[in-house]
Amino acid sequence: MTANTNLSAAPLVMQARNIVKRYGQVTALDGVDFELRAGEILAVIGDNGAGKSSLIKVLSGAVTPDSGEMLLDGKPVHFRSPIDARRAGIETVYQDLAVAPAMSIAENLFLGREILRPGVLGKVFRLIDKPSMLKEAVRHMNELKIGIRSMTQAVETLSGGQRQGVAVARSAAFAQHVVIMDEPTAALGVKEGNMVLELIRRVRDKGLPVILISHNMPHVFEVADRIHIQRLGRRAAVVNPKKISMSDTVAIMTGAKPVEEIPQDCLA
Repeated sequence: MTANTNLSAAPLVMQARNIVKRYGQVTALDGVDFELRAGEILAVIGDNGAGKSSLIKVLSGAVTPDSGEMLLDGKPVHFRSPIDARRAGIETVYQDLAVAPAMSIAENLFLGREILRPGVLGKVFRLIDKPSMLKEAVRHMNELKIGIRSMTQAVETLSGGQRQGVAVARSAAFAQHVVIMDEPTAALGVKEGNMVLELIRRVRDKGLPVILISHNMPHVFEVADRIHIQRLGRRAAVVNPKKISMSDTVAIMTGAKPVEEIPQDCLA
């Protein structure tokens, strides 16, 4: 599957309607709408305090909204925890990666979801099937073309970009619906940042839509098919990065330019 050239006709994988989230007197989300289509990389951008972090926490099950509706493949869903979201096939790669540095790549890929030995050894004694995990780890890393010498080496021996690759491979291995990536290139240099952008494309090309949260506008414009702009707790606009300039996108995000002044063909 490659990038969807006609996203307006692609089915909706995930929707949020009129999502509200308050923290005491502060309204973080004030009736947010959100749509993710099949076969796309959807970037979510916004200034500090725009509500994008709260929105992503709602979508990933980390936060329960006060009101509103979420749908997955058109069916209502109610996430009370990230585990609920994972069971629904939504995987999130967080900025801090959440990898275990002293453990091997294969062990990290299956962290919390270890493959057990067949028969009584697995069912009764809970023995881990390390050969199977190693074989599957090699397959998943090869699918995303992540070049790492050995799956048995500790994650702490890897570069920042390679560690991000392990986290991305883990999410792509278990996601069935959506992969959410929270600032995946924030702590990386230019070369490793570009490597991760290529990984994001490969995840999309595997058939998994990707939600990308990023402050890096050049990266957003390089990989995103559409951009959801969050402002003051609401969705300000969804734009087509191939038809709108970066400066106009930032102007909408900061409130310097009203959406009404943006040509209709720039909206997505």
